[in-house]
Amino acid sequence: MKVDIKKINDYTRELDIEIAWSDLKADFDNSLKKFSKKVKIPGFRPGKVPKDRLLNQYQPNIEADFMDDNFQKYYLMAIDKKNVMPVNKAEIKDVHFRMSENFKFKATFEIEPEVNFPKLKKGSLKVQKTTYVQDDSDLEDAILQLRKSHATISTVEEGAIEGDYLICTLQKLDDSGVAIIGKKFEKQYLRVGNGSFSESQKEKMIGLKPGESARVTLPVSKDGGDAEYELTVDNVEREILPDVDEKFLALINPNLKTVEELNNDVQEKIKSNFEERSKTSFERDLTDSLINLINPSFSPAMVQNYLANLVEDVKKQNQGEPLDEDKVREHYLPVAERNVKWYSIRNKLIETENLSVSKEDTEAEIERLVNRTPASEKEIRKFYKKPSNKSRIEDDLLEKKILDHLIEYAKIKEVSIATKELRGAKHEH
Repeated sequence: MKVDIKKINDYTRELDIEIAWSDLKADFDNSLKKFSKKVKIPGFRPGKVPKDRLLNQYQPNIEADFMDDNFQKYYLMAIDKKNVMPVNKAEIKDVHFRMSENFKFKATFEIEPEVNFPKLKKGSLKVQKTTYVQDDSDLEDAILQLRKSHATISTVEEGAIEGDYLICTLQKLDDSGVAIIGKKFEKQYLRVGNGSFSESQKEKMIGLKPGESARVTLPVSKDGGDAEYELTVDNVEREILPDVDEKFLALINPNLKTVEELNNDVQEKIKSNFEERSKTSFERDLTDSLINLINPSFSPAMVQNYLANLVEDVKKQNQGEPLDEDKVREHYLPVAERNVKWYSIRNKLIETENLSVSKEDTEAEIERLVNRTPASEKEIRKFYKKPSNKSRIEDDLLEKKILDHLIEYAKIKEVSIATKELRGAKHEH
């Protein structure tokens, strides 16, 4: 077999493959035998047709069958010979084959491009590390969310206040205020205020009691259209938040005995969440800095494979709802390109720096997890006996080694952000 390889660009290779007839003859004879068993010629039993008669009548068909049966075999032999690993299905062209002649064809495909890793120096990677400065509002918001998660709904007889729910009937009206037949909607839930409607419509709903009515303007479409309705209240329901007392503490965590202990516990969780947010952002910034420094080539086929898997994940989450796949691909294209680049850089970094995780590293991490929650020791050890779960620990430890290595070359800018700024940005959106 003669194989020549041509570099089209960083990620595309073309193989020019030629196999001598002497190496093909045995495979061709097998194709001829298979063909003779499926062809019907009067006077001959299947598989007993003379070779000359078969070739005289069906040679082009036999040659076509031979190529279909053996393309993959010779293609795989060729990529093995040149030690290349395609990441997509090859495009086959310039095919030439006739019996007694050499078999020639070209195969074009993409590979994961080589990463040219630079020599890193201290300060090569510019990274920002954020410290979040909390205030009392974070605690108040968190306690309020806890209370809301244990709220009860109660039917009230007095007039509605902001935040209440109206269970009501909506009768659509025409431009002259007359009811439109067939446009009456019963048992509708509307929330009074809290950003649900404009101020003027909210004011019309406040104070309404069961049996009372009001004329309101409500949106009827996503593009901003609205319509007039006669709203008649059936019931007013109110969210009743529990008091922060011993009963509430028992609901949240039986180990907490006082409100002060609850506040301290919540403060710790808030602090931990912001620290995790800071860590995730810092690590992302660190890897992005290396990606930007190297800016490697990437295989478009690898990006498309990544997007295809991502679309499948989104489909599962969508649970059969209609999905615009092109929009999903367009939205996630920058993420896919970034992650494919990082995949190549990460592999090169592991190779050049000889980074690895030992069996001892993995066992030590499992022991650390056991010591952190001794009561669950049996379950933890059982969980990590499964190879796929142990592999997850190895991946996490390797990721940590990669990040620790990169930190050595980082110039870190420390930044403080008040959490009230985050709340302000959230409200603006």
